[in-house]
Amino acid sequence: MEAGLALPASNATPPDPALVALHRFGLGARPGDDFGKIAADPRGYLKAELGRQDIALISPDDPKNAGLLDSTAAIQASMAAAMERKAARDEKAAAAMQPMAADDPAGMAVAKAKPAVPRVEADIYRHEAQARFDKALAATPGFVERLVGFWSNHFCVSVAKAPVVRASAGAFEREAIRPFVLGRFADMLLAVEHHPAMLFYLDNQQSIGPDSRAGKRRGRGLNENLAREILELHTLGVGSGYAQADVTSFAGMLTGWTMAGREGRLGEPGSFVFNANAHQPGKAMLLGKTYPDGGMGQAEAALNDIARHTATARHIATKLARHFIADDPPPAAIARLATVFTRTDGDLRSIALTLIDMPEAWSTPLTKLRSPLDYVVALRRAVGATAGNEPQRSLRWLNVLGEPLWQPPGPNGFSDQMDAWTSAEGLKTRLDIAWQAARQAVEIGDPDEMLSSLIGTSVSAETRQAISRAESKQQGLALLLMAPEFQRR
Repeated sequence: MEAGLALPASNATPPDPALVALHRFGLGARPGDDFGKIAADPRGYLKAELGRQDIALISPDDPKNAGLLDSTAAIQASMAAAMERKAARDEKAAAAMQPMAADDPAGMAVAKAKPAVPRVEADIYRHEAQARFDKALAATPGFVERLVGFWSNHFCVSVAKAPVVRASAGAFEREAIRPFVLGRFADMLLAVEHHPAMLFYLDNQQSIGPDSRAGKRRGRGLNENLAREILELHTLGVGSGYAQADVTSFAGMLTGWTMAGREGRLGEPGSFVFNANAHQPGKAMLLGKTYPDGGMGQAEAALNDIARHTATARHIATKLARHFIADDPPPAAIARLATVFTRTDGDLRSIALTLIDMPEAWSTPLTKLRSPLDYVVALRRAVGATAGNEPQRSLRWLNVLGEPLWQPPGPNGFSDQMDAWTSAEGLKTRLDIAWQAARQAVEIGDPDEMLSSLIGTSVSAETRQAISRAESKQQGLALLLMAPEFQRR
């Protein structure tokens, strides 16, 4: 079995077009997928998924998604749970200060038996993860879900930040990413930066205009986190020509963008609000352009402008080409995507269609290793997992593989470079997970037949031989799930 750990260099010949459609663009094959039919028109197979504007949406009105909450309700639930936990801690501390009467053992037993306040945020997170996995398992071929994953990582928040972000991270993806994944980049950008999860994650509730009423009263100032990450990560990119003065000025424009607190003084608790008392007054300059004082509209105007900046087009084009083609993408592919981005005013459907039609996407060997999230989803699809399976196993696998769901190490998201996932320990963990999945599979067919139905004909002699020599169907399936042809996209 140790041979299954090797990931030899991918064959330099043009890859099987069906495998490109299913691996490079999609989420992987499922039992019964017709490789011949897909190979006959792989581009049409992918484009068919882009025909529905609502293809990316997860509706909380669907009965199977009954546990989903909108972000405001999720944050309110987290706020209420935080109050309960605080009350429980205070009560426990008060009880510790009151010596228990020696003749009151019953009272002592009752105090010890008091149940802990449940972690509401964990339940909300689990429901959101379930909906996310269900959507991925049902997708055909999953190109739109791959786009959702790309944009969710581009505009990432982390559930490790605070309980309110754990409660709202899934809703953030459903509300700020999915509705716009085939829409306009500027609209997605505005939705993301208005969202309470992003504002809380990047500390904008702590940013107060120094010359605002609140700033003068409290003696507080700017927090530049949100402004810096918008310019550096979300739009223009590093080295695109903005200066520290632009970051500071933009941070001032974004003051007042916040989340209403538990007391509801500014608005419905947990919702986005603009607090004029905290907004830095006056005109501001960004990238050489002056923006008049317009309250919330000042930063919105700036966001609309930087969404259309040529540096933003180049930054997004580079990241998309790296994600879908290669770690070192062809410069011509980047240039073409950037041109389409600019020409179409950031129309993401047009950009997705350009990716599909790009010759480099079909001629470049499948050299990238699937990310842990892509691998776990592909693995579950391969073994015939269906919607409704509890998500805990997949969440555990993602944790040990180093890509916990909605928990990146920083605002720059998880790495899209293959080197991040190719450590010896990481590959060994993949083999362990492949074994677990094979043992838990409900039905296992003939491994050679599964090889053809999940990977097609582009299989090396080494992989075919290893699987044919498997001592059991389970071992054969595990070797298939760890094969280089299954791992790469």
